[in-house]
Amino acid sequence: MALSTAFTKLFGVEHPIASAPMGGSAGGALAAAVSRGGGLGLLGGGYGDRDWLARELPVVAGAGKPWGVGFLSWGADVRGVELALDYGPRAVMLSFGDPRPFVDRVRAAGAALILQVTDLEEARQAVDLGADVIVAQGTEGGGHGARHGRSTLPFVPVVVDLAAPVPVLAAGGIADGRGVAAALVLGAAGALLGTRFQATAEALVDPTTAQALVEGRGEDTERSGVSDIARGARWPSSKYTARTLGHPSLDQWRGREAELAATPEAQRDYQAAVARGEAPPLPVWASEAIDLVTDLPSAADLVTALAAQADTALARAGRD
Repeated sequence: MALSTAFTKLFGVEHPIASAPMGGSAGGALAAAVSRGGGLGLLGGGYGDRDWLARELPVVAGAGKPWGVGFLSWGADVRGVELALDYGPRAVMLSFGDPRPFVDRVRAAGAALILQVTDLEEARQAVDLGADVIVAQGTEGGGHGARHGRSTLPFVPVVVDLAAPVPVLAAGGIADGRGVAAALVLGAAGALLGTRFQATAEALVDPTTAQALVEGRGEDTERSGVSDIARGARWPSSKYTARTLGHPSLDQWRGREAELAATPEAQRDYQAAVARGEAPPLPVWASEAIDLVTDLPSAADLVTALAAQADTALARAGRD
């Protein structure tokens, strides 16, 4: 039975499930598969690289289902956002940083504005900016999030109350239908999943990354700023860190981020190791719920399975 919420009604989708716009790995095929499965697939626009977008946008736009695209507020290229809007997404999601430079463009294009928040200050700003949907991200999530954020369970209902009647999606540590059901019980209108959709047949990830996600455990993940500093990424690490599986740079520089940032030769050594194939180009972004990732299904089939699991969990809740 389909679970009808303010989110599903807004976008005309069957299930209250969205895939996170994971930069680079959430390409057109993944977003399109999620949308075909009855959820809302979000293309990972990241910094707004126009060559990447020009390749991936036609794939998802041609699927004939509701879809969206996400960008990093602090680092997105305005022209990349405008390129994406030319393809008619139903929604644009903005995360991490000040979304105001893009809000008017999104509204003028007729797309719904989805704003991801990691603390209550960001949540209040999202409400003030008139977000159509707010994503409340807890610290259990894989990839980037707030350095000093809150866990999903206590954070989501606070944002739900603050934002009402704006629909809220829960994010962070959700990897199966029970998590989707829990999001709904917390008052959210649905759930946004990242790591679980990264481990699918359509995700643009190296096979070794996919295998690491299947084999990983929650206790193997760690939130740190080391990955960004070592890679020379421009992320504002004073506010946002990244949850990943363990890797050599993390072991070497754990707790020494300031020293790493002040040691350019260490960053050059990292890049040289990547060039030699001795270090992965990217760490494996991974949620604390990675234990629930045990296979690499089609994303469309995964959406259907998540929805069925959520329906079963809700029907079972409260029974003896």
